[in-house]
Amino acid sequence: MTPRQSRLLWLPPPAVLALTAIMMWLTEQQANHWTVSFFGQQGIAILIMLTGLALMLLAVWQLQRARTTVLPFNPGKTSNLVTNGIFGYSRNPVYLGDSLLLLAWAVWLGNGLGLLWLPLFVGYMNRVQIGAEEGALAAKFGAEYSDYCRRVRRWL
Repeated sequence: MTPRQSRLLWLPPPAVLALTAIMMWLTEQQANHWTVSFFGQQGIAILIMLTGLALMLLAVWQLQRARTTVLPFNPGKTSNLVTNGIFGYSRNPVYLGDSLLLLAWAVWLGNGLGLLWLPLFVGYMNRVQIGAEEGALAAKFGAEYSDYCRRVRRWL
C-alpha cells in the first residue's frame, strides 16, 4: 500500500457507498433535466437492489462460515482465504453488491448524469480499498492468493 492509499483508507466502504449515493441524489436534484421516467423503472431498480443485497448476504454468510473477518477495514485479520462459492466468481462480491445497489439507486432516480458516480465509486474502490486488501492478502497467503487471483476476476 502506498502512503497515499494509507491516508485515504480511513474512509470505510459503507461510508464511500453512502457518499456516492448522496452525490447521485444531489446530481439528480441539481440536474433534474437529465431525469427520465419509464415503465417498470421502480421494478427494475428493486430487482437490481435485491440482486445486490443477495450477493452481499451470500458473501457474508460464506465468510462467517469460514470463520474469517467480514469487515474489510483490517484485512490483516483474515484467518482463512475463501475461494469457493460466490468467491469462485468474484474476488469482491460485497463490493460488486455495493455497485449493484448504486446502479439500482441510479435507475430509481432516473438521472443519466448520476450514473457518472458509479465508475468513480468503482475506481476509488479499486485503487484504495481493494488495493490495500489485496496487498494484505498476498502478504498473508502468498502463492495460494496469487493462484486465486489468476483464476478469479476482481469484480466479475
